[in-house]
Amino acid sequence: MARRSRRTPRHVSHIPNTPDAQVDAPTSPPASTVQAPSRRAAAATPPAIESEHHIADGIRFLRRRCALVRTMHDLAGDPPLRRRVAGFEGLARIIVGQQLSVASAAAIWSRVETALPEMSAVALLAADHETLRASGLSRPKIRTLRAASEAIVGGLDLALLETMDDAQIHDALTAIPGIGPWTADIFIMFCLGRPDAFARGDLALQIAAQYALTRDARLSADELEALAERWRPWRGVAARLLWAYYKAVKDARSGIPV
Repeated sequence: MARRSRRTPRHVSHIPNTPDAQVDAPTSPPASTVQAPSRRAAAATPPAIESEHHIADGIRFLRRRCALVRTMHDLAGDPPLRRRVAGFEGLARIIVGQQLSVASAAAIWSRVETALPEMSAVALLAADHETLRASGLSRPKIRTLRAASEAIVGGLDLALLETMDDAQIHDALTAIPGIGPWTADIFIMFCLGRPDAFARGDLALQIAAQYALTRDARLSADELEALAERWRPWRGVAARLLWAYYKAVKDARSGIPV
């Protein structure tokens, strides 16, 4: 059967500047411009993403099945592993990084680590508000961190999340005030390493897909989720590739003479 052709991405000079932010906000309703492909025969469930070898396995699987992935991978190369520790530290770091650039999130997190005697729910609850504010945390993030800490001290065992399916983990985490679907998705993807985890509400992923598809507007969460159906059971690797592609396009654009 003849291979279907896809348009290559537009010249990067036409790509607008976009923020490196992620949000737990409602998204627009689905449009009809992206259609979910029919599902292929289900592949065996892959292992948790624990190493660069698993990233390479996922990329090989995806390249064989999706021309869009081949286009992005040819530009961006293999994406980084992006694994984080699980437990309170991993969850707290995700909360701190919400809606911030990577550099800003890293700077604030470093100050938070310095301010706390240990990275635990008990230590965070014991820290006074002024100390946390001096670390660069906003009031809403302090409220969310305290709510998560109270839930953990009150009996939420984050270690048990590893035994749950993704839907159960979502329910457990989003029951905490201030934690929404994006935070839960990122925790599942980076802290637990689930290979098919995907953050449909992530702004950078939506914009990366827009670039790859040469669309005039970024994809909605529903459109992105429909597009990602073709990447099962390696949507977690596809997400990492989208982030890498997003950065590669931005870097290429910034290098163009004005």
